[in-house]
Amino acid sequence: MPAKIASVENGSIAEELGIKQGSELISINGIKPRDYIDYQYAVAAEEVVFEIKTPDGEIEEYEIEKDFDEELGLIFESAIFDRIKSCANNCIFCFVDQQPKGLRESLYIKDDDYRLSYLQGTYITLTNLTKKDKERISNLHLGPLYISVHTTNPDLRVKMLRNKNAANLMKELDFFKENEIPVHTQIVLCPGFNDGEELKRTLNDLWKYKSILGSVAIVPVGITKYRKEKLNPVTKEIAIETIEIIEKFNKRIKKNIASVSDEFFLIAGQEIPAKDYYDGFSQLDDGVGALRCLIDDFNKRIKKIPKTAKEPKQFTIACSVSAGSAFFMFAEQLNKVKNVELQVLPVKNEFWGNDVNVAGLITAQDLINQLKDKCFNNVIIPSIVLRPYTTEFLDGLTVKDVEEKLNIKLHVTKDIYSTKELFELLFKKGNEDKEF
Repeated sequence: MPAKIASVENGSIAEELGIKQGSELISINGIKPRDYIDYQYAVAAEEVVFEIKTPDGEIEEYEIEKDFDEELGLIFESAIFDRIKSCANNCIFCFVDQQPKGLRESLYIKDDDYRLSYLQGTYITLTNLTKKDKERISNLHLGPLYISVHTTNPDLRVKMLRNKNAANLMKELDFFKENEIPVHTQIVLCPGFNDGEELKRTLNDLWKYKSILGSVAIVPVGITKYRKEKLNPVTKEIAIETIEIIEKFNKRIKKNIASVSDEFFLIAGQEIPAKDYYDGFSQLDDGVGALRCLIDDFNKRIKKIPKTAKEPKQFTIACSVSAGSAFFMFAEQLNKVKNVELQVLPVKNEFWGNDVNVAGLITAQDLINQLKDKCFNNVIIPSIVLRPYTTEFLDGLTVKDVEEKLNIKLHVTKDIYSTKELFELLFKKGNEDKEF
């Protein structure tokens, strides 16, 4: 897997040198980097020599002087430049195994790589760490890392992950504690396996690592229509029970270290809690507090808007079913502004099945089928529905494909935790500098 360059930052050293998208980084300071971690350490020097392979195959060498820690401005397609450490587990709830055939290859990769955990916040199970991995983690103090715990019961963890090494979780966590490597942890709640009393046990066991424990996120198991083995979804009763278990645990330890994802509150029919519940929003990418961030951000910005928009604006917001309630609330308030027409379309996930309600799994075909004859010519979608650094949806269609099929303009908002781009689309005119 080469260190392929996805893009070059505007105004950067790399842009000044004329380095193009699609080039490859061959070496830096005489070293072939294994990953973005190696690259970060090498590029921090004031004098840097690096080799680039251009898209047409030529090798070019650059020798530069720069400020300490000044970036080159290279953005890579992947943070891993050698082989990704693959997952050795066969988890009962694995989402990769619940996919149909025919999707792009990258969707079938099961990664369990500590480097991606450190760099991108992906979760690792600690079942494949080698002695060399641990030495590197310790020597470079790579943290925080994000750990998929699921349960601290050794026998149950082996059963859930279907890997005998899964029983060694506490021993692996001891290593992180001894080396003072901070961790954030995740529990995928599978009713009948690790809920109820088992969840209480897991929380109590994890608190023994409080010196390094940053947070505990509990998320409901995701079940697609392609799943072959039966697994029970989180019901309203289980959601309510889980919320109560977490509240009692946090109250006992006098710290909001554990929290459930937004879906639990939606399933339970309860309001999303205030920001204090989330203790700094350390696991937003796992859906823990995303709606609270979005709602709080909207409530701040709504105070600054005019009573009349400068020009007529009509937009459709295409969002996930789970976020629909928040966007309907936003639309109700924004539609009070003269010249603004905003409608919301929660996209039902017919591709994966109606039990899948998150934005990151919306496909272009579902978008096309449900927006047809139901939308304005301008449609807003979150960037999370697209493959990073591309305009491609999960099912291989692109933004341009959707625009052409529906004869509309898609507006992709980059920050899924903020409504700033929504307000700018509705109330900014031309190149106006007004802040919302």
